[in-house]
Amino acid sequence: MQEDVEHRSVTLAIKGAKLTEHALRSAIKKLLASQKNGKGATAKISHGKQSVKQLIGQNQGIANIEINDQNIRSFESVARKYGVDFAVKKVRGESPPKYLVFFKARDADALTAAFKEYSAKRVQKSKRPSVLAQLRKMRPPAKDKVADCVKKKAREQTR
Repeated sequence: MQEDVEHRSVTLAIKGAKLTEHALRSAIKKLLASQKNGKGATAKISHGKQSVKQLIGQNQGIANIEINDQNIRSFESVARKYGVDFAVKKVRGESPPKYLVFFKARDADALTAAFKEYSAKRVQKSKRPSVLAQLRKMRPPAKDKVADCVKKKAREQTR
């Protein structure tokens, strides 16, 4: 009985070693095949905002647009909505800061639509009056009404 248990344990150890050898061999074959196809194990296509180097590395052609607007972050949400892969680079040495927005050449139509929506948002935001400015305008009339109400209460209490 003891001999049978020992034989089974040795057989299990040998099968386990063969299994790991086969698994390792198949994993290496898959890795080499993916690298041969150009889809390396570490190659990951990123989307949205990325660096210029990553954008160039995708080998799809790059175009750029110059922007003078300082609030470039609001553009990011619109570009993400349209699925545009882009990179923003600040031009150094300019007194009003300028930005270059690099994007894939195939994304030109989507980028045009994104810029139209972004510019429409900017125009709409500039037309909309500030809430703080409206409150400042309303402050003096409200103060007068409160003062009149206090005077009226004082008169009623003296009667």
